[in-house]
Amino acid sequence: MRYVLMFLFVFLTGCTGIPKGIEPVQNFDSRRYLGKWYEIARLDHSFERGLQQVSAEYTLREDGGIKVLNRGFNTAKNKWEDAEGKAYFVEDSNQGYLKVSFFGPFYGAYVIFDLGKNYEYSLITSHNRDFLWLLSRTPTIDETLKKELLAKMDSLGFKTQDLIFVDQSGEQ
Repeated sequence: MRYVLMFLFVFLTGCTGIPKGIEPVQNFDSRRYLGKWYEIARLDHSFERGLQQVSAEYTLREDGGIKVLNRGFNTAKNKWEDAEGKAYFVEDSNQGYLKVSFFGPFYGAYVIFDLGKNYEYSLITSHNRDFLWLLSRTPTIDETLKKELLAKMDSLGFKTQDLIFVDQSGEQ
């Protein structure tokens, strides 16, 4: 029984850790982060597979957390899909390091490791480098900025050659 509890502890805390060499942004202002973000690029994973026109909307929850509403168009099913979750700060609310849940008591890390000075873009990972998102306040970003961010992601060990660039054309 003790080994089962140790495994569960390692499994659950491992999903909310920070990858080695990644630092969450400091002086984070959650109120400035609230609102709508467009997904510009992501690494592939099952829960967003086949989705285009993806966005995330962040609002305050009554309990002090952040409500997360992700929305994307499933091209295979020809329909919109929504996922609602909740996020809470792991350590300090001035640090871009949260845990997010879409499935009951199970949380994953949401580590903001780069953020535009005016909160115009955001780079996010999870507990390992298999997860990566580039978000923007607008459906597209400047090519020069995109190249700079790709270089940064690449220098931190992310597989940028595997990024999916999201089609944001069309209405949401």
